[in-house]
Amino acid sequence: MAILGAHMSIAGGYHKAVERAAECGCDCVQLFTRNNRQWRAKSISPEEADRFRQSLAQRRISHPLAHASYLINLASPNDALWRKSVDSLAAELRRAEILGIPYVVVHPGSATGISVAAGLARVVRAIDQIHSQTQALRVKCLLETTAGQGASLNGRFEHLATILDGVQAPDRLGVCFDTCHVFAAGYPLCTRQEYRATMRRLDAAVGLARVKAFHLNDSKRELGSHVDRHAHIGRGHLGLEPFAHLLNDSRFRRIPMYLETPKSQENGENLDVVNLRTLRSLVR
Repeated sequence: MAILGAHMSIAGGYHKAVERAAECGCDCVQLFTRNNRQWRAKSISPEEADRFRQSLAQRRISHPLAHASYLINLASPNDALWRKSVDSLAAELRRAEILGIPYVVVHPGSATGISVAAGLARVVRAIDQIHSQTQALRVKCLLETTAGQGASLNGRFEHLATILDGVQAPDRLGVCFDTCHVFAAGYPLCTRQEYRATMRRLDAAVGLARVKAFHLNDSKRELGSHVDRHAHIGRGHLGLEPFAHLLNDSRFRRIPMYLETPKSQENGENLDVVNLRTLRSLVR
């Protein structure tokens, strides 16, 4: 059976994200460990961390996953922003370690005003510095696939390969596969043949064993649009078929999958609940 969950708010405390996940029928949960639109963050107390861990055990929610701040840009040619991003991601890893979260998902950033090659080189250098600052930690970074919007990196599987090949400690990195992003980046997923071909390309570039998490999102925009706009499951240009392929792929049976669909209600019902029910109906 697939391991399914969603991104949940930490408003009211980290344990609240776990409670919200349980109320929606999640198996796993993703969260921000801080306000994702601010650089500064309040430290995590031992009491907060203990309560979070206890909530996971009590509610039987597994595979907690952290998502790094959207402000981070490891590819930035601006040295001040680049340094701020390095320090911020290192801090995010420490926060995840305190909470007992094994992975932090990060968008590598945008190579604004420089070449893709130069941007990827800055990402590699950034990750090496982050790893040198966090050698004692067990937590690892997951590089997320992106829609390739503008100068954003990781819109091609080859970008992931370049980063993994370039860093000094590739074993401390993994991949988070976002269905909306991959589709918007131009990789077809709809028919069984398309799905298999895209997975073969990912396997050839980085190896499927690198994939440690999935983000399950339909796409408001068409294949190859390079526009990152999430839609509810089965209500976008992807439709249901790609999710059926993914959920029934035995290679990913033990890999957790998280919704990042818009938070809303329909006929008084939480759409996270609706999306999870839709996904589970696809599992054979």
